[in-house]
Amino acid sequence: MDNALLSIDEARVTFGGLRALDGASFTVSRGKTTGLIGPNGAGKSTVFKTVFGLLKAKAGRALLEGRDITNAPPRRLLELGLCYIPQGRNIFPELSVRHNLELGAVTLASADVRSRVAAAMERFPVFDRKANHQASTLSGGEQKLLEVARGLLLSPKLILIDEPSIGLSPLTVQKTFGILKDLRRQGTTILMVEQNARSALGISDDGIVLELGRTRMIGRAERLLNDPAVGHLFLGGSSQTAALH
Repeated sequence: MDNALLSIDEARVTFGGLRALDGASFTVSRGKTTGLIGPNGAGKSTVFKTVFGLLKAKAGRALLEGRDITNAPPRRLLELGLCYIPQGRNIFPELSVRHNLELGAVTLASADVRSRVAAAMERFPVFDRKANHQASTLSGGEQKLLEVARGLLLSPKLILIDEPSIGLSPLTVQKTFGILKDLRRQGTTILMVEQNARSALGISDDGIVLELGRTRMIGRAERLLNDPAVGHLFLGGSSQTAALH
């Protein structure tokens, strides 16, 4: 695909004697948001950790803009424009908000760090007001927002964001998804894993369904959202039930 920013080709990952990925293949189009969904244990988070070099692929390839990045170290992937925002809380709670942001620009010169942090605080005014506060004093939603802001400091070509809604209140989830929609409108490429498949597909252009480490379905998000087979994969039961989680 000419417009592919990321391509995964027959990825296989094994740990603990189990195959976490078993030939998963898909592409992520430039400037689009792609929702990666599937039942628990499908291998969604494993995809992210493998792409970002935290797990070693036993076979297959990962390409970023046609460049082979298979098993490349995370720092090199940052330099190439890849950003990974894991699930859960991944801040430094005892450090200030400003210092947390600065740590997102580890590959930049100090002058660039200052300007990028200033731009982030302008974009997210809550951090300008709380720049010197310990990150632990932020609300759960603000902490997740801090992770997103930190990830954007390097102006990444591709953002991998894993379970952005986990542990957040409905109002905070709405705000977080609003930020992702804004990034999408600005042309940022996003690959997102989200526990709420309906919400993920609702803000995505394209969708990928994984099951047992394999790619089961690929298509426009709207089509997958209304496909009874997607509900069947999630429920793992009767095909007469089509509701998504």
